Amino acid sequence: MVAASPWWSRGRHADRRPFLLARNRIKAAIRRHFEAQDFVEVECAALQTSPGNETHLHAFAANAVGRSGEPIRYYLHTSPEFASKKLLAAGERRLFDFARVFRNREHAPLNVPEFTMLEWYRANEPYDAVIDDTLRLVRLAAETAGTNALSFRRQSIKADASPERMSVATAFAKYAGIDLLATLSPDGTISNRSALAAQAARAGIATSDNDTWSDVFSRVLVERVEPRLGHDQPTILDRYPRVEAALARACDDDPRVAERFELYVLGVELANGFGELTDSVEQRRRFEHEMAEKDRIYGERYPIDEDFLAALADMPPASGVALGFDRLVLLATGAEGIEDVMWTPPAGRDR
Repeated sequence: MVAASPWWSRGRHADRRPFLLARNRIKAAIRRHFEAQDFVEVECAALQTSPGNETHLHAFAANAVGRSGEPIRYYLHTSPEFASKKLLAAGERRLFDFARVFRNREHAPLNVPEFTMLEWYRANEPYDAVIDDTLRLVRLAAETAGTNALSFRRQSIKADASPERMSVATAFAKYAGIDLLATLSPDGTISNRSALAAQAARAGIATSDNDTWSDVFSRVLVERVEPRLGHDQPTILDRYPRVEAALARACDDDPRVAERFELYVLGVELANGFGELTDSVEQRRRFEHEMAEKDRIYGERYPIDEDFLAALADMPPASGVALGFDRLVLLATGAEGIEDVMWTPPAGRDR
């Protein structure tokens, strides 16, 4: 097998260049779109005291030296979320950031350790507003790329197709025959691992005795649900279990689920959005639970950003979205791989 040329070889760069120029046009169009709605573009610092506090999110550590020579531990952020919310507490009301973010242990066809995340927030605006934003940006990306199609692995759908909106509980029932909400306590804070594992086994999904409720949930989601989403139209997977939405507020009509959605196109997870949690006591409880799980599974934990928890007291009600910008460009241009839409792919991803 002949190895592919490096991304910087003239021939390969010439092949990739149309996708890269489309990337620039899409970024410019999104900037204009947000600025026309009085959003402010911000630049959140990549170096943070905490990279985020989710169990399966892994960071890169950075060792700094203080003025007196003392060691200081920073982390490259996995998202600009904490910093963006501090800006909301400071008084910003609509903001967006094309952030370079860093995630360790990310080595898969659509997962790279360094990528661009488009993140935006609306203060004092409903959760549905950012869902509408997300769908508009998908259509705008395709239009800017000169098409009305979103394409991936020789499949396509229309970018302006009416979206499907489905709760996670509905998706589990439809694709796996599982009654997900029956495995949660009435207030949504306690999950029944045995009940979910038993239903998964009946659906033919293998589980391990060491699997937690969250592990079984993820297995069902990845094996049975995600591959079925977004193949006829964009799919909004909505109302995640509260225990799977560490930074989202609970739904008013059912505390077992939270205001969290993900957008899927052709089986690709494109965006993750929340009605944001602003209760610092509840947020701390969730962070501590997530870090206990990380320690149990991976033998490590990250510090909790006390400054972020303090800022929540001044943060207004808000909704926000994190969207994988490279993935959006990939779908809008029909490029074959994520490396084709990155100006300089991370080392080891260009062959």
